[in-house]
Amino acid sequence: MKFIRNQLLKFEMDPTLAGYLSILIMLLFIILICVMANFITKQVVIRMITKIVKNTKYQWDNMLLERKVFHKLSHIVPAIIIYHFASAFPTYHNAIEKGAIAYLTIMGLIVINSLLNAMNDIYQTYEISKIKPVKGYIQVIKIIVVLFGSILVIANLMGKSPLLLLSGIGALSAVLMLVFKDSLLGLVAGVQLTANDMVRVGDWIEVPNYGANGDVLDISLNTVKVQNFDKTITMLPSYALISESFINWRGMQASGGRRIKRSLFVDTTSISFCTEEMIEKFKHIHFLSDYIIEREKEIVTYNSKNKINQTNRVNGRALTNIGVFRAYISRYLQNHPGINQEMTLMVRQLAPNENGLPIEIYAFANSVQWAVYETVQADIFDHLFAVAPEFDIRLFQNPSGSDFRALRINSEEIG
Repeated sequence: MKFIRNQLLKFEMDPTLAGYLSILIMLLFIILICVMANFITKQVVIRMITKIVKNTKYQWDNMLLERKVFHKLSHIVPAIIIYHFASAFPTYHNAIEKGAIAYLTIMGLIVINSLLNAMNDIYQTYEISKIKPVKGYIQVIKIIVVLFGSILVIANLMGKSPLLLLSGIGALSAVLMLVFKDSLLGLVAGVQLTANDMVRVGDWIEVPNYGANGDVLDISLNTVKVQNFDKTITMLPSYALISESFINWRGMQASGGRRIKRSLFVDTTSISFCTEEMIEKFKHIHFLSDYIIEREKEIVTYNSKNKINQTNRVNGRALTNIGVFRAYISRYLQNHPGINQEMTLMVRQLAPNENGLPIEIYAFANSVQWAVYETVQADIFDHLFAVAPEFDIRLFQNPSGSDFRALRINSEEIG
């Protein structure tokens, strides 16, 4: 800068004006160098690195590129240039150096954070990551790195030793933890909720212990605001979602299907072998005609091959009304427009109990909207309740007052 000032003084310029103008020219020169260095780094060096990375057969370098580790490294170059030219401004020399070092430290923390994320991404490409995840350990390393980096930045700006700052923080830590207990718990919970992607604004969550069942409206340091489906608002402490279990329905909403898991209870005394008349009737049911014909062939072939004595229906194989009913339900669901055919679809028997034999329908509606889901579910069971008698199936129901009244009337008539 002295050289520039001396050159200006040769033009018989006022010394004060020459001093200010030399500072301005020097600033413009430094800015120009920084812009050029940044341009060369991003437009030439980064593009070359990107091209080399994309042409390699390895995947780990792609992870570094996706996390923009190289892009963030490019921000260090202008700071190094500014630090180098700090001596050109004697009055502000210390301030410029401290600012440049603080910026370099912060950018170093950002680069390390991106590098740790890339390391986690690389690790997740291996099968062992499903058994032994390291994301928790990486998060701990991030916290430690950020903590020490922050101490270095503050110590640099204050012009003090980092060890002195650490001793002061240690003395105040107990008081700070006592005074800001809820805020610290909320802060830690917020970091964990965000880092693990446990809750987002708009998610449908259910927290039974707090009576919350609805959509997340807001996530702050200390509270999570949930609007329940009855339009009431529940305020949850953030750390409650870490310390206690809750249900997040985001996976269901993202899948495009909502589960139907409900049973019909069949009166076991109505279960029987199919008669010839029943089989002929079933052949005229649209969803069962091919099934009945195919099953009859299988049964005849099996019984003939194994020389089954068919004088007693207990011997060999035969169709039952409950088996045909299950087959009908399965085919009915496979042809229902409200059922997602790409997801699990199953009609199964559960263990019999005092209410009869449960026939459970396990399927997924093709809409996650509550009203549509309930309509699809109701339509299916409306139909099944109505068609069960066509298979000589009685559905179980505990006796009602009308049943006892009818029994009393019949008894009186007999008497």
